[in-house]
Amino acid sequence: MTRILHILDHSLPMHSGYTFRTRAILKAQQALGYEVRGITGLRHTAKGPATEEADGLTFERTAGEAHGPAGYREWREIGLFAQAIDQTVRAWQPDILHAHSPALCGQAALRVARRHGIPLVYEIRAFWEDAAVGNGTGSEGSLKYKLTRKLESHVVAKADAVVTICEGLRQDLIARGTPQDKITVMPNGVDLALFGTPPARDAALARGLGFESDGAPCPVIGFIGSFYDYEGLDVLIAAMPELIARQPGARLLLVGGGPMEAALRAQAEASPAASAIHFTGRVPHHEVERYYALCDIMAYPRKRSRLTDLVTPLKPLEAMAQGKLAAASDVGGHRELIRDGKTGVLFPPGDAAGCADALAALLGRRGEWDRLRRAGREHVEARHDWAVNAARYQDVYQMLSRIP
Repeated sequence: MTRILHILDHSLPMHSGYTFRTRAILKAQQALGYEVRGITGLRHTAKGPATEEADGLTFERTAGEAHGPAGYREWREIGLFAQAIDQTVRAWQPDILHAHSPALCGQAALRVARRHGIPLVYEIRAFWEDAAVGNGTGSEGSLKYKLTRKLESHVVAKADAVVTICEGLRQDLIARGTPQDKITVMPNGVDLALFGTPPARDAALARGLGFESDGAPCPVIGFIGSFYDYEGLDVLIAAMPELIARQPGARLLLVGGGPMEAALRAQAEASPAASAIHFTGRVPHHEVERYYALCDIMAYPRKRSRLTDLVTPLKPLEAMAQGKLAAASDVGGHRELIRDGKTGVLFPPGDAAGCADALAALLGRRGEWDRLRRAGREHVEARHDWAVNAARYQDVYQMLSRIP
């Protein structure tokens, strides 16, 4: 049985889009008959044993700490991670190393792959220099940005095969000079086994949030996730007065938190539509479905940037899998997931009036909701179900098994 060692930034039991994609990949590969195991670097910050089982998956942890000035600290981090990977390779004897971005994981895996003569797959979920710009921890064109990009390009050049989550990332790599036949697109997806019958709407929760009018449910637009600037939630809040003017019963539900939370709350409090905007703060992961069940439309108003044009997010797919309507800004990452008017609606990025127009029109076309929901779910089943898409890894692994 082929053994695949996945080299990861962090993993379960931590919760993030990164860990959920990892879980889906490993579970799907187990179902295909592979033996899988993960190993995380120093950025897995949850406390736990050196070898940990989470949701039926085994993860090894890297011990130690990396200190020092920027650059040296990351190089030391790579060194400690490579040592831990090397120990796991000697003990577990994997057939293939499968590293996942960021490039720190890829570089650590590359050292071990070459030492032991094991094929290396490098999978890019986002360009982390662009993600740092998006979440406010970096700036485009800075020394850190350039060094991160250079390291990623090095790992891509040396890896035996490269996987990306979308066409936008693939085209960017080709423009950098990566051969087309070296890159496989593994679309972002969901584990449909986790999305059975959606939970019923919690009437008591809805009443507590003010989502009823004269005893009837209000139409609810929701966002559940992290509050980063690139998500465009300020645009969504700015759209609410015009939306309320056209659809007086509409409500906005914002679940989560992050760097923009204080600014967004202040913006909402100053809005003429303040009474229609509700923040819950962060909620436990097992509570998230209760809030999804309150929403009719899930809104994703991302602003245009390199990150949002190149990378497909996971959240719209989860929304469609749960039978929710998806409304999203017309950026490259969303266009790969949503066909306007077919599986959801798209509106101009950074445009509050355009956002309000799209949402008001969608709320006014209730007769089309069942068709859109059904089309969205069918799109996910056909193109973004991990149980189906994970089979593409077989082609990549079989190709690598023939490398002399």
